[in-house]
Amino acid sequence: MAIGGQRTQIVHAECFGLANDVSRRTGFSKTRYIHCVRELLRKHSRFFLIATLAGIALRLIFIFRFPAITTDSFIYGDIAKNWLQHRVYAVTDGTTLVPTYIRLPGYPAFLAAMFAIFGMEHYRAVLFMQVLVDLCTCLLIADIARRVVSPRAARIAFLLAALCPFFANYTAAALTETWEIFFTALALDLAIVGLQESDTGTWMPWLGCGLAIAAAILLRPDGGLLLVATGLYLAWSVLKRVSRRQAYSRLIFAGLIVAGTSLAPLVPWTIRNLHTMHRFQPLAPRYANEENEFVPAGFNHWVKTWIIDYASVEELYWPVPGSAIDAEKLPSRAFDSEQQQDETESLIDDYNHALHVTPALDARFEQLAEKRIHDATFRYHLWLPLARVADMWLRPRTEMLPSDTRWWEFDDDLRWSVLAVSLGVIGLLYVSAGIGGIFRGELQPPSGMLLLFVLVRTAFLSTLENPEPRYTLECYPVIIVFAAALLARKRDQGCGTSS
Repeated sequence: MAIGGQRTQIVHAECFGLANDVSRRTGFSKTRYIHCVRELLRKHSRFFLIATLAGIALRLIFIFRFPAITTDSFIYGDIAKNWLQHRVYAVTDGTTLVPTYIRLPGYPAFLAAMFAIFGMEHYRAVLFMQVLVDLCTCLLIADIARRVVSPRAARIAFLLAALCPFFANYTAAALTETWEIFFTALALDLAIVGLQESDTGTWMPWLGCGLAIAAAILLRPDGGLLLVATGLYLAWSVLKRVSRRQAYSRLIFAGLIVAGTSLAPLVPWTIRNLHTMHRFQPLAPRYANEENEFVPAGFNHWVKTWIIDYASVEELYWPVPGSAIDAEKLPSRAFDSEQQQDETESLIDDYNHALHVTPALDARFEQLAEKRIHDATFRYHLWLPLARVADMWLRPRTEMLPSDTRWWEFDDDLRWSVLAVSLGVIGLLYVSAGIGGIFRGELQPPSGMLLLFVLVRTAFLSTLENPEPRYTLECYPVIIVFAAALLARKRDQGCGTSS
């Protein structure tokens, strides 16, 4: 009887992710984690089957109704084709192959593999593969919820992830988002495993975490924020153990493993750029500019003194250079006086005449930016960054859909206006439930690392001058876990059980 009771207690602890204490007392191993996941899937097989089919159906709707092969998609695809056919990491300029470093090799490598298997430029196969990747992301999110909350939360998290329209939307886009979210969830899940088994001496979860972060970085430079968040949390854990006079060497070793494995794949890329491009460029350039291509830093700086919403990104930021911009679409916050408005409109007229930002014109934009910052420092350093972050988190995520970017003016076709408002409400519900889970959910300590990642990424996003909603999608695995914690708690209170 005592043995049976202990066995029940162990399984209960494993399913809730309380691995540290169990490991010390019972020789807890990774096989028990696998067993717990299998038991969860077996016990609720019908639920997971229905949720998976619903998730597939939702993603297929986006693929067949709203496929998105964008300009960026063709850039990635061009690099992939040249890499595959000519063994050169390059873009095509007319009939010439020009070596490049404007994109990291992660997504072009994926496209090259898909083109080699299914045929050149077979983007539909790429999108179908991304459906499978996204469903794996749903399982990873569920596993994170199982480890830091409960089995019930795992099921809720899987359902929220499978039916998340924002995940589904980007599976239909030949862009890095689906893979980036997958590796983000994988890195966070493995980091939690490592933290929960920190006293067992196992290092495999940390190796896997580092490799997942490396993959995220090779997809996009901001994948490095995973390394920052993980490193900060490990450093805090070490300091906490030092203050309590507990062993901490294994956590330091874990940090070294994560840092080494996540940064090592950048070495050959950096060497290639030194050899081929004659530049020390361990990541892609901030503005995706080619070698010796002029970057209008003054113009970008000026934009940052007033921009807060994605509509301005599409209408005023992206068109430069190459397309005219309409000064009438500038918001009133872009001017502090009538004199400044006249000066700004004069600068825009000069740009529209040439459709190019010359160094002289860029210097004039820089002077205007410095004056505006000097006159309203608090606005530039606090209010505008907060407003940009709020826009990225809360605006309807319709950037890949037919809905009008200025959705709030309701000048669009009724169905697209309804879609925009609906997606805005859904996004607000996800974020609100996530915040509620932080304060009211029954979360285990490793969840602090999840929250830290969201805070680190949000702080980074506040520094950008292009508030694009897609940049917050990497945080959605965490948002869904926290939302599941809230909903699981409410369900438990309502039914009086905690199965």
